[in-house]
Amino acid sequence: MGKEQQLYYGKHGTPQKYDPAFRGPIYNRGCTDIICCVFLFLAIVGYVAVGIIAWTHGDPRKVIYPTDSRGQFCGQKGTKNENKPFLFYFNIVKCASPLVLLEFQCPTPQICVEKCPSRYLTYLNAHASEDFEYYKQYCLPGFQKNKGVAEVLRDGDCPAVLIPSKPFAQRCFPAVHAHKGILMVGNETTYEDGLGSRKNITELVEGAKKASGILEARQLAMRIFEDYTVSWYWIIIGLIIAMVLSLLFIILLRFLAGIMVWVMIVMVILVLGYGILHCYMEYARLRGEAGSDVSLVDLGFQTDFRVYLHLRQTWVAFMIILSIVEVIIILLLIFLRKRILIAIALIKEASRAVGYVMCSLLYPLVTFFLLCLCIAYWASTAIFLSTSNEAVYKIFNETSCPVAGKTCNPETFPSSNESRLCPGAHCQFAFYGGESTYHRALLGLQIFNVFMFFWLANFVLALGQVTLAGAFASYYWAMNKPDDLPAFPLFSAFGRALRYHTGSLAFGSLLLAIVQVIRVILEYLDQRLKAAENKFAKFLMSCLKCCFWCLEKFIKFLNRNAYIMIAIYGTNFCTSARNAFFLLMRNIIRVAVLDKVTDFLFLLGKLLIVGSVGILAFFFFTHRIRIVQDTAPSLNYYWVPVVTVVIGSYLIAHGFFSVYGMCVDTLFLCFCEDLERNDGSQERPYFMSPELRDILLKGSAEEGKRAEVEE
Repeated sequence: MGKEQQLYYGKHGTPQKYDPAFRGPIYNRGCTDIICCVFLFLAIVGYVAVGIIAWTHGDPRKVIYPTDSRGQFCGQKGTKNENKPFLFYFNIVKCASPLVLLEFQCPTPQICVEKCPSRYLTYLNAHASEDFEYYKQYCLPGFQKNKGVAEVLRDGDCPAVLIPSKPFAQRCFPAVHAHKGILMVGNETTYEDGLGSRKNITELVEGAKKASGILEARQLAMRIFEDYTVSWYWIIIGLIIAMVLSLLFIILLRFLAGIMVWVMIVMVILVLGYGILHCYMEYARLRGEAGSDVSLVDLGFQTDFRVYLHLRQTWVAFMIILSIVEVIIILLLIFLRKRILIAIALIKEASRAVGYVMCSLLYPLVTFFLLCLCIAYWASTAIFLSTSNEAVYKIFNETSCPVAGKTCNPETFPSSNESRLCPGAHCQFAFYGGESTYHRALLGLQIFNVFMFFWLANFVLALGQVTLAGAFASYYWAMNKPDDLPAFPLFSAFGRALRYHTGSLAFGSLLLAIVQVIRVILEYLDQRLKAAENKFAKFLMSCLKCCFWCLEKFIKFLNRNAYIMIAIYGTNFCTSARNAFFLLMRNIIRVAVLDKVTDFLFLLGKLLIVGSVGILAFFFFTHRIRIVQDTAPSLNYYWVPVVTVVIGSYLIAHGFFSVYGMCVDTLFLCFCEDLERNDGSQERPYFMSPELRDILLKGSAEEGKRAEVEE
């Protein structure tokens, strides 16, 4: 047995030896992984430089305001188009051209106007009548009536016809309506195109569809933005409620850990049960209602998600999903009941540690603030990079032209050879791009922006993990708790992490960032390959995505335990990762006892808080709470604030429970070290509490016997 134990320990490193001077986190330590610290500093300098360059060249107005044929913004304050917020198309039928899909621009002149046309007029009829003053506002700026009708229409100075239109996403589209299934503009099913012929209204519709197709996503975003503007304070109230519930739960967990865990388990089962019942009631209510039997496949994607709630199939899907989750949770509780008792003991010890280091509950606010800075800088840099292209003008012509599609200059085009070669051609704004070195490097800068976001975000999370691990390790290795606990353990751990281990944190977060960027690239390639019929390529892509997902999970697990060893011993990242991994392998049975059980219990706690706040938000924003029925805002999509509250509540609950999770992992790793360093005698007493020792040793012994029997 002794030989087998020696081989086992040799395979998984050497156990820690008794050290009478060891009392937890070592204070006399040096800087680790300095090279990685230098790399991080240089990367941040480069990231700031990229942000400055993007800020210099970028212009977010390009995604806010519509642009006319000269690349000028409609409705922008401080410009000559300030009072002209709408974009008017001279001939919207031309928007049905394939050029729209290639260049994202209609091959017809476009100008900014104060309001969309409300009258039906042709230039032929208006040019010699009193209607010309009204018509003139829809001609090119500076147009003078010194040409004949044919010349004006040939040069594209004015539209051939004005059609009653309505604004949509700051664009003027024909006011088409249906009467008894027939498309009409006003009282007509056809219109005069201003060139002596009449055309069907359906041609207008085709042009409008192409012109508005690229605007649907923006319109959806605008509606969502409108919902946020009228519901933001209610969203904040919902998040405050989630914060209060999380804090209350954590405080109760401090004093009533065992009871709170079982109450949490029962409440999660009841909440899921209520969700199943509610889905069934909605399903039964829709029985016999017209249109409720339409399938989700037949309906397709709709931007108004409320439509789906009028389908019975939607509620059946919700009911099945909740039922599966309910059954899985109940089965896990049945099979993990003994491990749950062990996990509760560890949670009780973690509650004591959190009670002595109460300021640790506030540390997630620091992490949240730093993550917000990372997200804000990444998002603003991405927007400025994506809008730093220059206006590109191309030649558009209604008929075949040898120079059509070539780049041009709108200032010099009227006197150029191209205009003489194609008399009916126009030089107008096509898209934003560029041919300079900077513009060719934009894709690389965007990838660098994403990479730096992942690196810095992971660094912030790593800093929080090392800080909390150092504070809770100080608690564990204090022989007489809390008398031997150092003053301000959290601030001391934070200072040590920044002063000595910035390089190690940069190393660990760099490894994780590389894998995450690869996963993002794989997701992008997967989206591009969806239309492909190559089954081998799809299979290979699925395998790669699965492998890198597993690799990311493993690196996160390894990093987390490596950071605990860094907080305690002050060793570099590789040494800490190796020692942590070997320590866990030497205690693999104990790891199996607690493997993910505490995480599962904390997940139930998060689900309870998120479910409670989410149900409250759902009833509030759907005006189902009679007391505050008139207070709830009217929304385009009620799911916008509900989903925001649910996601925000989860992040808040995760922030509080992450403190407990890090505490449990730190105490468990310290417990394993304690068993190797000490034997419980008077000369070498354990640092763990008697309650924790009894239940963990008993639980691991039972698992060991079970493993031997199975072998």
